[in-house]
Amino acid sequence: MPKMKSHSASKKRFKKSASGKIKRAQAYKRHHSWAKTKKRTRQLGQEAFFMPCDKKKIDALLPYA
Repeated sequence: MPKMKSHSASKKRFKKSASGKIKRAQAYKRHHSWAKTKKRTRQLGQEAFFMPCDKKKIDALLPYA
């Protein structure tokens, strides 16, 4: 059976942590930062994790991650 291809856009956006969780960036950080509080902008810079219910979908996109 041939190798599966990884989804190229997902390779650039998601990383798997050592514990197996999938890291992602937070949304709503890029534009209109003047309208958001400094605390909110700072917190949006932190990494976030996918919910366990999305693991099956991400594993299909990144079979070798």
